[in-house]
Amino acid sequence: MKKVILLRYGEIHLKGRNRGYFENLLLNNIKSKLKNIKCNILRIAGRYLITDFEDCDLIIKKLQSIFGLVSLSIAYEIETNEDLINKTVLSIFQDLEEKINLEQKTFKINVTRADKTFPFHSDTFSASVGAIVLNAFPQLKVKLKNPDIDLLIEIRENKKTYIYFDKVNCCGGMPVGCSGEGLLLLSGGIDSPVAGYMMAKRGLKINAIHFHSFPYTSLQAKEKVLTLANKLSNYNGKMKVFMVPFTKIQESIHANCDDSFMITIMRRIMLRIAEKICNTNNYKAIVTGESLGQVASQTIESITVTNNVLKVVPLLRPLIGMDKSEITKIAKNIDTFETSILPYEDCCTVFLPKNPVIKPTIERAEKEESFLNINDLIEEAIEKTEIIEIDCN
Repeated sequence: MKKVILLRYGEIHLKGRNRGYFENLLLNNIKSKLKNIKCNILRIAGRYLITDFEDCDLIIKKLQSIFGLVSLSIAYEIETNEDLINKTVLSIFQDLEEKINLEQKTFKINVTRADKTFPFHSDTFSASVGAIVLNAFPQLKVKLKNPDIDLLIEIRENKKTYIYFDKVNCCGGMPVGCSGEGLLLLSGGIDSPVAGYMMAKRGLKINAIHFHSFPYTSLQAKEKVLTLANKLSNYNGKMKVFMVPFTKIQESIHANCDDSFMITIMRRIMLRIAEKICNTNNYKAIVTGESLGQVASQTIESITVTNNVLKVVPLLRPLIGMDKSEITKIAKNIDTFETSILPYEDCCTVFLPKNPVIKPTIERAEKEESFLNINDLIEEAIEKTEIIEIDCN
């Protein structure tokens, strides 16, 4: 018996003639994730295999953060042969008997037959193998629903059979990169890393843009954002972080515009900068962590006014219908929450007005912006932008 790790994907099965593209992309993502680990990675019909590995736990941990994979199992690989399958199953139960008391335990044999040349139907063969096990271990009882021991047998098209007990859940979703690349407005708060995670799960490879206001914001705030980017790259792979100096822009807004429009004008300028960076780098979308009604800048009116400045690149808001508790739960699951709540302020807290406008209009926003030399401010910020490459693999 050869021990392997059997990997399964989900939505890719629905891709028809394009399925090969998604399979190859997912395979490349798996290889990239495991590039520094000793193992072999193979693709068979409808599955991937990890063989000849040493550190099983490390491999499983890394595989669980790859979008596109839905589950994995540590399995025994044997040649597809009725007698050999029966003997292997009995051997597995003999090993199991040495570890646990089988008295009064319930079991089930579950066979799936992808190889239709195998001469027995799945249900027939399940019953046949179960009878052999029951004859050898009469202390066991058959139970088809929620048994103590659930042994699965996959008969695959490559003339190999895979036998295993458990399935380990993975991230699901689509392979990162299949939906192009996007640019995430990464603020350092709870919401934006979750938004990046959600879009990476749909195949959008995420890069990040952060607006900092040194010296009003600290170097620790910058490091906090880079830490969040590192955590996102665990799921997303390599990414760029564009660190945009925003101090001069905020000072100019504060000096020349109505205080109540401070956040609105800031958001509009941020999106203009983000769109320019997208156009330069061929990124297909901008992503934000906005949730409808959560703060003043996330009302329908505010969203309408900020969207107005974008000419080509779409703005995606994956959290728009979620509440804070739902977002926080995901943040904790992906290990960004504790970093996000560190007490280092981002630029959005600088010059924060007491009463930000919650129902701005495009006309009024444009009037306030007329007091600024926006184009020069934007070009200077982009020119001074620092680009940091992140890869936690």
